[in-house]
Amino acid sequence: MVHPTFSFLLGTLAALFPIADPIGAIPIFCTLTAKHPPKYRRQQAKQVALNVFAVLVTFFLGGKLVLGFFGISLAVVRIAGGLIVAHTAWQMVTSHQRLTLQEHAEAIDKEDITFTPMAVPLISGPGAIGVTMTLSTRCQHWEEYLGCLLGIGLFSGVVYLCLVLGQPLLQKWGKTGVGALTRILGFLILAIAVQLIAEGSLEFVRANLDQTR
Repeated sequence: MVHPTFSFLLGTLAALFPIADPIGAIPIFCTLTAKHPPKYRRQQAKQVALNVFAVLVTFFLGGKLVLGFFGISLAVVRIAGGLIVAHTAWQMVTSHQRLTLQEHAEAIDKEDITFTPMAVPLISGPGAIGVTMTLSTRCQHWEEYLGCLLGIGLFSGVVYLCLVLGQPLLQKWGKTGVGALTRILGFLILAIAVQLIAEGSLEFVRANLDQTR
């Protein structure tokens, strides 16, 4: 039997990687840091990863508190999370730009791009935040919480590696190759979104039927 910590670690990484899509962020990062030396790009990549970790952990730990304060049920969270994930997936499948032209122009002029736009909204955007809040509702024991936190940490490390190794990867695959991989991931995420919506809807209907009895 797989230990809960390891199971939730892998589950968190598997849930975050496609929806946050750090590979799809490589061309944008390379464009925004093109005029800087490799050492500076590595520093920026490290800070992006740390910012992503901080944002996701904040929403993961505060997820249940926020939901409890507003009286939002777990079923509704899963439905809403599924809709957000579906929206993100559809943008990936249709090759929708992750940054608007105005956001891209503003980012080029910024000295520090590590929080905005790279960490938020590019990588730890609404989809990734929705996933972490949904994961927080599934945790019941400390081993599960630990697994999710370790999974977020591991994902942040993957973000760093993707951005650091992004330049040679982009040269080898080209923007077309990265775009094709993004569309494939988008299709898989869309399937996950449908599953979340279906589970949440079923749970919502069951809860309301139990109340009427």
